This record gives sequence, structure tokens and C-alpha cells, in this order.
Amino acid sequence: MKSEHSSSIQHMDMACGCDGCSTSIARRGRDADLSRRGFLCSAVAGTAAMLAGATVSAPASAQSTLSPDEALKSMMDGNQRYVGGQLQSLNEDLSILKAKTAEKQEPFAAVLSCADSRVPVELVFDQTIGHLFVVRVAGNITTPEIMASLEYGVAVLGTKVIMVLGHGNCGAVKATIEGKAVPGQISALYAPIRPAMDAAGPDLGATIDANAKIQASLLSDASPIIAAAIKEGKLKVLAARYDVATGAVALLN
Repeated sequence: MKSEHSSSIQHMDMACGCDGCSTSIARRGRDADLSRRGFLCSAVAGTAAMLAGATVSAPASAQSTLSPDEALKSMMDGNQRYVGGQLQSLNEDLSILKAKTAEKQEPFAAVLSCADSRVPVELVFDQTIGHLFVVRVAGNITTPEIMASLEYGVAVLGTKVIMVLGHGNCGAVKATIEGKAVPGQISALYAPIRPAMDAAGPDLGATIDANAKIQASLLSDASPIIAAAIKEGKLKVLAARYDVATGAVALLN
């Protein structure tokens, strides 16, 4: 699986900076979009089988008392405390927390966030060590590796919520809209975000929201483990947007 994914990235992201790069990148990005869902479905098949076996081991029992709605409420209540400057998580005794989490983790929710340094996920939801299972990548996009990580959170750790968290003024989304030639591997981000640009047009805010929704949909549809947990009422997958100016998180319908 890894070699297939690596060759796919190499196919669509080699931008040299010459005059023809932008057109070439855009063409390759459109071609890659056509097969993205199929690629994700096939790429995670082996991971799904492996994690299906992993669920036989004892999952984190602490989360069994939380419903998906209760887990989401805990996150959003924490965000209200964060916005209001009334954080509680910083009052926890770090030595006790480290001792309790040294051998195991029992997060109640998972967050797929952009790598942007302005989005400190645990602080945003006023959560401390061991509470959130955070996966970060520029543009908060779904890849086989990202999906595998979140499947682990669901199947083994017992997370009740997966939130795909976009944010205002996202540089990865902005770069995709502009479609300019970029150095190194950066253009690998274009193809996964392009469907949102196609759906929402050139407006940055609308494309950021569309991207979060599309990535949440991909997680829900392409992963048998995540889809099964949703069907059984054990998991909620949703999209949200973080306002970097106010600190508020808004759920996206």
C-alpha cells in the first residue's frame, strides 16, 4: 500500500517552478480527483482487515460510558471556555496525568486538523493529556495514512467523535485555489482539496468549509470500520471550522 501511495504522490506533485508547471499541476490534479475515492477505498482495505482483528483486544473502557453526542458536547463546552478565557485543563496536575497515561491512552474524541500553528487543538477544546486523539496534516485532508490513524482511534481506542476541523485563512486551501507552481512536494495537497474548490468556487471561506465537509464524507464512506461504527450509533463524524480570530468553533451542516 505504501509504495502505491508514494508513486501516486510522485505522479502529481513534481513542480519545478518553470512556466508550464501551473497548467501541468492543474491537469494532473483533475485526473487524480477522478480516482481519489476508489484509491482511498482500495488503499485502506488492508488496514481495515488488520484493525478488525485489533478490536479483539480490550478497547479503552473509559469511553464506553460516553455517547457520541455527549463526547461532542464535551468538546464544544470546552471551546466555549477557551473563547471565554476560562480554561480548566491547565489546572490539572500534570504529574498525575502523565502517570495515568504512561501505559495507555483513552481519548474520547479524535480531530483531523490542519497542521497550521494557529490551531492548537487541545487548547481550542480545553482538553488535556489523553483526552483527544489528534491527527494533523496541511489542509486537513484524508489520505490512507490519515484514515488508518483515525480507524485506530475508533477500533482500538474507542473514540466517539471524529471532527474534521478546517480553519479560517487556510494556506493549503488558498494555494489550491491559486494553483501556482510550488517547490518540493507541496503540490501533493492540491488534488485532495480541488473537489472543494470545484464545488465552492474561488471563495476562500466557502472552499474551506466545503473541504472539511468533503473530507468528513470521505472518512465516513471509504472506511468500513468508521462506517460500521456510525451505523451502530457508536460514532459521530462531522465537519467544523475554527475561527483563528475569535477562537470559536462552528459545526458545519
